[in-house]
Amino acid sequence: MSEDILWSAGDGIVTVTLNRPEKRNAINQAMIEELADGFTRLETDPSVRVIVIRGAGMAFSAGRDLREMRERQESGAPDQGITGLFHQIEQSRHPTIAVVQGDALAGGCELALHCDLRVASERARFGMPLARLGLLASYPLALKIVEIVGPAFAKQILLTGQPISARRAFEIGMVHDLVQPEKLDAAADDTARSIAANAPLALAGMKTVVDRAVSLARTVGHDDLDEMARRARTSADAREGVRAMLEKRPPLFRGE
Repeated sequence: MSEDILWSAGDGIVTVTLNRPEKRNAINQAMIEELADGFTRLETDPSVRVIVIRGAGMAFSAGRDLREMRERQESGAPDQGITGLFHQIEQSRHPTIAVVQGDALAGGCELALHCDLRVASERARFGMPLARLGLLASYPLALKIVEIVGPAFAKQILLTGQPISARRAFEIGMVHDLVQPEKLDAAADDTARSIAANAPLALAGMKTVVDRAVSLARTVGHDDLDEMARRARTSADAREGVRAMLEKRPPLFRGE
């Protein structure tokens, strides 16, 4: 295991910490693979009752590592694994809690949304700035936003690309508990312990019931949308969007 992901356990609660605070916990390929392997192991661990995901430092996660993304764009290498990881976290039999103390943007926002519950500090922000990078949210990732906040707010979040405050996220149902920064750890611990005290079979069953209730939309064909996402990901605009973000300047999009 690397130092970019920290794992700790006690009293049935496993805490997973994204540990790249100097990079705002940007998620690289190695982290994706370690998280996927870790969740696979946890799935068969009978001592686990609940999994808490958090970020070290000031940000929860700024999403994918843009420098690595640019390197993959330039080399033509596929950007693999993150959608599958989010699906794996969502489908875990263990309840999951995202503890969001700061920015949860792009893939960081999706990571939080694919957890069962979200406890956030009033300093947190949530956003999906993919359009600002010339990218398109894949069908499974856009669907998760629609499931949680509905189509109207999903369009606002995706089309503007602007982050929303934790207060606004709480108002539209994206956040379950909103607390003052100094009370975040205690609130998250209270939630985790209240879940861990419940019967594991009942918890797993109730997760399955809720997931089944909204599962029909996941059977909709989306090959055409996948192609749109691929075209956006490999476009000149996407390369320009990533370069502009790294260079801290406005992008010059040409629709190409």
